[in-house]
Amino acid sequence: LIERITLYRKEKPMAWQFTNDRPVYLQIEEEIQLRIVTGIYAAGSRLPSVRDLAEEAQVNPNTMQKALQELERDELIISQRTTGKFVTDNQNKIVSVRKSIAKSLIDEFVLKMKKLGITKIDTIALINEDN
Repeated sequence: LIERITLYRKEKPMAWQFTNDRPVYLQIEEEIQLRIVTGIYAAGSRLPSVRDLAEEAQVNPNTMQKALQELERDELIISQRTTGKFVTDNQNKIVSVRKSIAKSLIDEFVLKMKKLGITKIDTIALINEDN
């Protein structure tokens, strides 16, 4: 995930990559969230069609539609009946999702450090050494 975030800073998303450990629609949802919070899909912008996204990701359109429905339920995207799906223009929502992603990454990192026997305080000290 960290590698994907770094690559997004270059403004060009990498190819869709899926693993077998979780449902594909959840991985699609996460990918689109990343594209939104990194500005690939700008606030208020129109998303590609379900069919175009499904073709790009090489998945069934129904799978793509399920992921988009989840994003809509989470109010990160909005459907407009005649014009398509759009990224929310609610910056607070986008910032909230970005923070949620960051917190998940931090929690995962801290857990890995604990498995190495490194405390949270020592982890912070290590991070500060490099900065």
